[in-house]
Amino acid sequence: MNRTRIITAAALTLVAAGLVFAGPLDPPAGPVTSTYKTLTEVEPRIAINATNTPGDADSLFRISQPGSYYLTGNITGVVGKHGIEIAASGVTLDLMGFDLSGIPGMGAFDGVSATVNSLTDITIRNGSVRAWGDEGVDLGTSAPINSAVIDVRASGNTGNGISAGTGGTITGCSAYQNTVSGISIGNGGTITGCSAYDNTGNGIFTSTGCTITGCTAYDNTGNGIFTSTGCTITGCTAYLNDGSGITTSFGCTITGCTAYDNTDIGIEASGGCTISNSIARLNTLDGIRVFSSCVVLANMCSFNGNGGDGAGIHATGSDNRIEGNNCTGADRGIDVDVAGNIIIKNTCSVNTFNWSIAIGNSFGPIVVAGTNAAVVNTNGAVAGNLGSTDPNANFSY
Repeated sequence: MNRTRIITAAALTLVAAGLVFAGPLDPPAGPVTSTYKTLTEVEPRIAINATNTPGDADSLFRISQPGSYYLTGNITGVVGKHGIEIAASGVTLDLMGFDLSGIPGMGAFDGVSATVNSLTDITIRNGSVRAWGDEGVDLGTSAPINSAVIDVRASGNTGNGISAGTGGTITGCSAYQNTVSGISIGNGGTITGCSAYDNTGNGIFTSTGCTITGCTAYDNTGNGIFTSTGCTITGCTAYLNDGSGITTSFGCTITGCTAYDNTDIGIEASGGCTISNSIARLNTLDGIRVFSSCVVLANMCSFNGNGGDGAGIHATGSDNRIEGNNCTGADRGIDVDVAGNIIIKNTCSVNTFNWSIAIGNSFGPIVVAGTNAAVVNTNGAVAGNLGSTDPNANFSY
């Protein structure tokens, strides 16, 4: 009797478990439908191909409607055509890591080109664009507004490697051996985390009111970084360029940058600029050169005039404030050409002339600092040997 009850209970338990895991035995009313997603649902973007984006007389592929587009393979250029032409606003183009490659003799055509004036909101990302007869990525000629180029490599293009228009951003890109500038952007643009190497023109070029952060310009035939007025350059490096390392126009700020071994000037600024906490070393001419109404603060300039003639800091105009800099190993430490500047709290050493200051300037006392005659190992007080307690004194040491 007990054995029968046990077998019956076990059978009921198995039936109940089956009902739990199997679900309802009666299917819902209506036709049976697929639970699989469509291709559009899986990849809700538009593939670049002859069906979706057919080309025209001057392009292999042409985007004429807003939307998100992507490559499915490499593109090889042909004579007389852009690779991908963009003729609509509101376009995002993902190169998906693929390569757009031009061919010899193709003419002045771009890898990716916005060809209609007054477009807005275009983004190009994630791929390589090389050896086109004009620019690699051209979002600058027709000046589209509010564009972005992200994680693109551009090399060997006859024009600029990458260009963007007004209010654009260029982020995480690199440009190598392009015939004009490596990277170029219009008014109000931002360039972040990019590198420009061995381009025939400037490494990085900007118009007015731009910001450049964390970029490198190396071994370019022109200037490493060249900007117009009202720009900010922060944390950038310009090394071994045939022109100047960093060159700006009026009203710019340069902070925390390095200009090393450039053939012309390390850092060059026009009027109303601030150059601070930067390094200029081994440049052929001046380490830092300013024109007028500039602040040159807390920079380190060493061994400039390397193979040429130069100063650590050179002011060619008036109304500059030169303060708290250290200049060593140049033809002249601090060189001021005309009247009307103030020079305070600087230190200079082992220059041919530590100081070269024209008539009519204001400066703190220039003091030859003393040296200690014995090793100092103490926790107590030791009299200083600078030779001046003037807070604005300049020191040769």
